[in-house]
Amino acid sequence: MSHCGDHDDDNDISAKPEVPDHVQDAIRTLIEWAGDDPTREGLLDTPKRVGRAWLEYCQGYQEEPASHLARVFEEVGGYDEVVLLKDIPFQSHCEHHMAPITGKASIAYLPNNHVVGISKLARVLHGYARRLQIQERLTAEVAQCIWNNLEPQGVAVVIEAQHGCMTGRGVRTPGVNMITSRLLGCFLDDPRSRKEVLSLMGYG
Repeated sequence: MSHCGDHDDDNDISAKPEVPDHVQDAIRTLIEWAGDDPTREGLLDTPKRVGRAWLEYCQGYQEEPASHLARVFEEVGGYDEVVLLKDIPFQSHCEHHMAPITGKASIAYLPNNHVVGISKLARVLHGYARRLQIQERLTAEVAQCIWNNLEPQGVAVVIEAQHGCMTGRGVRTPGVNMITSRLLGCFLDDPRSRKEVLSLMGYG
């Protein structure tokens, strides 16, 4: 029988960043506050594991998402229709309870004279998602980053997610999705373009 603490990368402490004592002490305090004993065997290494996990959860603070859009391609063969990356899975954490936000995003833009590698749209999403977030701001940040750096005719971002602060605590209502959107340029100003892109995303 395996346990989540039995993974090799957890046990090989030398392969992971050092976790400062004050961070480990804070996690031990939280364990005590929750009602458990941080000195028992199963929890001895938990402060280090949790500290390293949060470095990974929040690695978006160590990058600039706009950098993923620096390289563009101008040889597009006259292509001038919507570019859409649909249902990109992501995970974030809410800034209010530090609970998981798990969902999917659809990102579209209507190019002017150049396009970007399609995986870069997902990298922009993850760069902002791997920070403490609220879904509304995450949606706006992704859209604005693409708008500012690609200078397209339009940008559309729709995010659909479940929030651990609602499913695991408080009202404890699982299965409820929150949907947020941000439309810029022609997708905001032109009803036909807006209808087309939302339909392609599955929200039409």
